[in-house]
Amino acid sequence: MKRTILMACGFTAVGLGAAGVVLPILPTTPFLLLAAYCFARSSERFHRWLLCNPVFGDYIRGYLEGLGVSLRAKIVVITLLWIAILVSAFAFVDVWWMRVVLLLIAAAVTVHVILIRPKARACGEESLK
Repeated sequence: MKRTILMACGFTAVGLGAAGVVLPILPTTPFLLLAAYCFARSSERFHRWLLCNPVFGDYIRGYLEGLGVSLRAKIVVITLLWIAILVSAFAFVDVWWMRVVLLLIAAAVTVHVILIRPKARACGEESLK
């Protein structure tokens, strides 16, 4: 029973994390870390699937292992964040103070992403890899 609940929570967290990639207010990282936690305690297969996922795998492994996040990943995350926030704020929100809140959230997340330890580069690796 515990395994089933943890797996259900893991898949729910993956879904919310994936939605967080395109929805500006929904965070991605906490949900993916929660999914990794749930899968680590319920299914080695799904834990491995998440950590080897071509979209989220490197990001989660780097975060969990304290290796940091690559410059390329930071650029992609911040770019997608600001595109989603700006589109949401100016195409779908009519209330000025909600626009301000969205922009403040984007600024706070940007600062957080920038402050995440940069991933150490291997010898000979290009700066954006």
